[in-house]
Amino acid sequence: MVALLLFAFLVGLAAGSFATAVAHRVPRGLNLTTSRSECPACGAPIAARDNIPVVGWLVLRGRARCCGAPISPRYPLTELATAVLFVAAALVHRHDSFAEVAIDWIFITALAAITLTDLEQRIIPNKILLVAAILCLAIAIPTDPGGVPERLIAAAAAGGIFFLIALAYPQGLGLGDVKLAATMGLFLGRAVAPAIFAALLIGTAVGLVLIARHGSSARKMAIPFGPFLALGGVIGMLVGDQILDAYLG
Repeated sequence: MVALLLFAFLVGLAAGSFATAVAHRVPRGLNLTTSRSECPACGAPIAARDNIPVVGWLVLRGRARCCGAPISPRYPLTELATAVLFVAAALVHRHDSFAEVAIDWIFITALAAITLTDLEQRIIPNKILLVAAILCLAIAIPTDPGGVPERLIAAAAAGGIFFLIALAYPQGLGLGDVKLAATMGLFLGRAVAPAIFAALLIGTAVGLVLIARHGSSARKMAIPFGPFLALGGVIGMLVGDQILDAYLG
């Protein structure tokens, strides 16, 4: 078990590093496979030793080797958080097939990339959602065909509900949030219900805190909802079924 969790942690670090690369390159139209990593500040190629997840940032003390520009701590924190969530998913599905673990790992990686893009540029790229959805179905259809209808229904329900909310309140939600909710339904199945509830609850709590702190001016603040959905997705992935069972029981 220890070896499995160590493997999950190391794979999670690599996946977190990949997610940061996706978050940087996809919105900018950069190629993920052919172009080398470059310093965002000066454009110099980044050496492989500096791309080691978390360790590279610590060795460089948060500054680029080439020009000394600061490197945001979001990147090592994303890598570390992804690794921890990979371990948590492996623990949750330790008695299930590896296919279930793989689907969760893809989900975590996609959520990490989406969180960064929404925080940095206020967008949720369609390419990330589409690739994640294709990979989810590619694993689920041959390994759990009986569960695919539930995934599709959950995707339609979550996406449909958020689409209606976006129509009623377009200033609060964008179509990116709608597509993310639908993708979450595909990954989580029925557990998408507590995931969305958690996201709305956390988002509302943050909004109330901002209103209490800044007054009416807080209503004009643009707060991306993607990270709240991502956090709700993690909750749904880890304990969503248990929450539903407890509620229904």
